[in-house]
Amino acid sequence: MLILTYNEAANIERCLESLAGCDDVVVMDSFSTDETPAHLERRQVRVFQRVFDTFAGQRNWAIDNVPFKYPWVLHLDADECLTPALDREIRKVADRDEKSAYLLANKLMFMGRWIKRASMYPYYQARLLRIGESRFVQTGHGQTVGSTSRGVGTLREPYLHYNFSKGISDWITRHNRYSTDEAARIGSRSRSWIGAMKQAICGRTQQEKQQGRKRLADAMPCRPVVRFGYLYFWRLGLLDGMAGFHYCMLMAIYDYFIRLKCREARLSHGEEAEQTVSR
Repeated sequence: MLILTYNEAANIERCLESLAGCDDVVVMDSFSTDETPAHLERRQVRVFQRVFDTFAGQRNWAIDNVPFKYPWVLHLDADECLTPALDREIRKVADRDEKSAYLLANKLMFMGRWIKRASMYPYYQARLLRIGESRFVQTGHGQTVGSTSRGVGTLREPYLHYNFSKGISDWITRHNRYSTDEAARIGSRSRSWIGAMKQAICGRTQQEKQQGRKRLADAMPCRPVVRFGYLYFWRLGLLDGMAGFHYCMLMAIYDYFIRLKCREARLSHGEEAEQTVSR
């Protein structure tokens, strides 16, 4: 079990409580300045510290340098929790030992309820990896699984994600940073609709198809408005109550940040080209 932390005093106790049945919990801390270290000292966990670079970088460093007790490692963030049902499923697939990595979905919790529809559930991420057979690759502000020796499977049970546990202000601050990463990712990718559509339909894995759908969505005009309509009406986010409405609005705002930064980058490159020509 590996948990990434940085100033997670508001979350770490809940996360660790959910891992009570695990006898090998490792925390990768990025030199927290709040009460996180004090919480960790009171728990039977091993703590390593490393300056944060990327999510993939932190996780891969742990894979390479931490002597884990078991060959399978579940990767969580401090605002995420293991459920008893997921714990049982992980133990079963680890015993079968058929794949190199597994994708997991998360149940996003917001305003005291599960945002089932507007959160695009189930949205899968690689979180269970076998040491020595797979690694993470950074994508935007998150990570995906890289090449594996025995392929990637999908688990049925989700984990819980308390993404707003530090409040809306913290969420906005983080997503302002994430939007910069997403804008850079979009700018570095091919804008071919054909390639994106081929990946979305013919991708070899669920994760490849998911990335293809994301590429198609990146190229969509009026994306913030379309995203709100898609999540709230087409995905029936309206059935998630007022929490669903507020969540859809926040996601539209996040998309607006990304589009503005993409446009800013294009204008900046255009101005640089004009200056080069004028010289």
